[in-house]
Amino acid sequence: MPIFKLSPLARSFALTSLALIGGFAFASSAATAAGGVYYRAELASPAPEARFVARDVVWACTGAGCVASQGTSRPLIMCAALAKKAGPVASFTAGGKALEADDLARCNAAK
Repeated sequence: MPIFKLSPLARSFALTSLALIGGFAFASSAATAAGGVYYRAELASPAPEARFVARDVVWACTGAGCVASQGTSRPLIMCAALAKKAGPVASFTAGGKALEADDLARCNAAK
């Protein structure tokens, strides 16, 4: 026999809360698993390859525009890895935030 007993309303509230929390966690992990675009870059010239790996991230390029899912390094490091593999980067955005001009210059200077 349990020490305490939840009312039907409290039990319903607890189950609904767990379902919502689980749903949010699943939606977040599903979006990540789907490999959503996190990085966007515009190269100074067309990419040498349509698909390649730079800094453990698969980049997909069409012409000079490239996209990739989120990696584990800082945006400047990811930009520098892309520049080393594909050439000078004209613009770089991570999670919707563009690199500033001085960071973009550092990105292209890293060899």
